[in-house]
Amino acid sequence: MPQYLSPGVYVEELEAGSRPIEGAGTAVAAFVGFAPEGPFHAPTLVTNWTQFTSCFGGFVEGSYLAHSVYAYFHNGGGSAYVVRVGRGEQGEAPVAVAELTSGGESPLASYQVRALAAGEDGNGISVEVTDAHEGQPQDTFRLVVRKEGRDDEVFEGLTTHRKGRTNVATMVNATSLLVRVEETAATGAVERPAPGTVVLAGGGREAETVRVTPDEYVGDSADRTGFAGLEAIETVTMVCVPDLMAAYQRGAFERDGVKAVQLAMIAHCELMGDRMAILDPLPGLSVQQVHDWRVNEAAYDSKYAAMYYPWLTVFDPATGRTVPVPPSGHMAGVWARNDATRGVHKAPANEVVRGAVEVVNQITKGEHDLLNPVGVNCVRAFPGRGIRVWGARTLSSDPSWRYVNVRRLFNYVETSILSGTSWVVFEPNDPDLWGRMRRTISGFLYRVWLDGGLFGTTPEQAYYVKCDDETNPSEVIEAGQVICEVGIAPVKPAEFVVFRLAQLPSGTSAVAE
Repeated sequence: MPQYLSPGVYVEELEAGSRPIEGAGTAVAAFVGFAPEGPFHAPTLVTNWTQFTSCFGGFVEGSYLAHSVYAYFHNGGGSAYVVRVGRGEQGEAPVAVAELTSGGESPLASYQVRALAAGEDGNGISVEVTDAHEGQPQDTFRLVVRKEGRDDEVFEGLTTHRKGRTNVATMVNATSLLVRVEETAATGAVERPAPGTVVLAGGGREAETVRVTPDEYVGDSADRTGFAGLEAIETVTMVCVPDLMAAYQRGAFERDGVKAVQLAMIAHCELMGDRMAILDPLPGLSVQQVHDWRVNEAAYDSKYAAMYYPWLTVFDPATGRTVPVPPSGHMAGVWARNDATRGVHKAPANEVVRGAVEVVNQITKGEHDLLNPVGVNCVRAFPGRGIRVWGARTLSSDPSWRYVNVRRLFNYVETSILSGTSWVVFEPNDPDLWGRMRRTISGFLYRVWLDGGLFGTTPEQAYYVKCDDETNPSEVIEAGQVICEVGIAPVKPAEFVVFRLAQLPSGTSAVAE
């Protein structure tokens, strides 16, 4: 307490009895997949499509990562983390090269010129060798590197002396932004390149599949790779791995490998407890086949995962035609849009899928009746209503956790309360603290109820917060703990709408109650 030693007016600032809890974010996706460029060592935050392309490149034939991230932003996603995998999946892109030769009747290659930029970017760079200007030593020459849209790089007074500062490889490699020069002769004197111009060629796209293993998806938390790298990102709420299916199509995975990676996704989400996995089905499966695969092979039972079927057809700028893609990226965007427009408590279904040209398989009601009970959410095309998400179930066998919105609402409430009550740690554990905790959490849940996230016509029906001497007896206090019990009544989606029609006799009247 402050001491007052002289007369006067004093002002003291006091903390309020309770502190408001801010709602945690609910719509941050994480994508794991293949990209032509970008870092492997850490999850990278991107907030729009332009940031993604500048860091990881654009659309690449045979990869679904770019399509999924584009669909995520197109459908309403706000920010996402991208983890690049595939160190063993994609080889180095072929680099454009050219040879500088000695000329004469039996020309010998003296130097190889390689483009700094891998792939097709290096094609078309020209390298001109000319004699030195007047006044320069006779054994020197001049080299000019040209690329369209770039300033010429001119190197004067070059020689083939290996130990000299004027050595062509030494001077060019020290300053050129376009090429590197390497000697082709391991021993003996190097022939001076003859005057003339060569053009670099041979650059291309990255090599085809080599191999990627489930361990690369799981990753390492120390290196921030794979799923393990996402453990450091507390804001992630959705995890998608669209290029798992690309690896499967390339032959890098068998069906057991797909199952292993999807189980790792689920394990990651269950470990973190604040995010859900959006799973893709195997490509090319019919309704009966996806049902059998889900029941017999992918018999996952988790309230932290959801699966969508079928694949979607989208336009592919890399090939100029429409291609089928896994639905997870579109679904993550729909979840984000639903959270922004309605709230996390609303089931992310009966929503239009933006960017989808058509569904790969048109599903009938009878076929839907086969998939919905086993937790496969369908995407269906309705005449006059577009392509819509028509399912909102998790992969859990527990009826209490049947719906995606219920699991995500609990994630939201739990995360918000955890982050909003950190001030409680090391406070005096007494009834005054218990009362402040009750008021803080009750105020937050009251706002959730007003937003329509909890069931009940009164707050008492929607939630309760209990933190008193009953939940905190002396032995709990002596252990340094404070226990607060919170109960909420989540709203469930109207999955089955039933109208009961009755025929009335002619000439009678009825009043609906």
